[in-house]
Amino acid sequence: MDRIVAVDWSGDKGPGQRKKLWAGVWTAATNRVTLHGGRDRMELMAWLVELARETPRLVVGLDCCFGFPAWFVQEQGCGSAQEFWRQVAEGQGEAWLARECADERFWGVKGPARSGRRPARWAGEGLRQMLRTTDWENKVAQSRDGGDPERAAKMAGIQAKSPFQIGGSGSVGTGSLRAMPWLLHLQQAGFCIWPFEDAALGSSPPRPLLVEIYTRLLTGAVKKSNAEARRAYLAARRASPGDLYGSLSRPVLQHAQVSEDAFDALVCCVEMVRWQQEFAGLRATPDAVLQLEGITWRPGVQR
Repeated sequence: MDRIVAVDWSGDKGPGQRKKLWAGVWTAATNRVTLHGGRDRMELMAWLVELARETPRLVVGLDCCFGFPAWFVQEQGCGSAQEFWRQVAEGQGEAWLARECADERFWGVKGPARSGRRPARWAGEGLRQMLRTTDWENKVAQSRDGGDPERAAKMAGIQAKSPFQIGGSGSVGTGSLRAMPWLLHLQQAGFCIWPFEDAALGSSPPRPLLVEIYTRLLTGAVKKSNAEARRAYLAARRASPGDLYGSLSRPVLQHAQVSEDAFDALVCCVEMVRWQQEFAGLRATPDAVLQLEGITWRPGVQR
């Protein structure tokens, strides 16, 4: 791997993009992590394409959903995730986000035809329907009987988020819908997008890789919205001998302490570097449902 980038994504439509979009970048030649902010989505994507030209053995993690539940993708008449992205890019995504949209399955925003509340049928046992398979596995299943206690601890106190949520705290859907046109753009620029394609980092010529990440799975349990909690987290990690945290510059640490978005980008980047050996082995999923929905990358997942 020549370079690894973790992007803390934002669905903000206005100038707030420049404040909220952060990227943590590890470069193999220096074995250092840097933080980059101040770009809007268009500028960020142009920058990622340029990085891929410079260092094709590049892995980018993007913090958003690469798909929707399979039943919904099929309801739109799409036979692949790429067809769904194209439909979103052609205007359907912004139509779902509009206040005037009558489809109340997209919730969190009040409008003439929508209440802003989560549909009652998606509460309790109905929660499963509004989540993708990967969301259910990572955000809910581990806390139930037979789940992994270590993974469950990372989600302690965190409400499971759905791509149908387009407003309110932690709304996943807005950022995801506004990312999908850029997924097409990166694919056209030569990126392999997992799990829809095999990684090709070792091919000749190599191709850059894009994966979906979820920051909570990589940071673990920490009150990220609290500056003091972020400072304590980073201080504890810097105390570990031989860890990348020990080589972080003062400006990088200051950015991560001041900004939750910068913190997420930094920690996710360091964790992706820690597990970098896994990326070259990622293979396209043979599962028809996951081919429509996508999979959140986490250490140890290969399918």
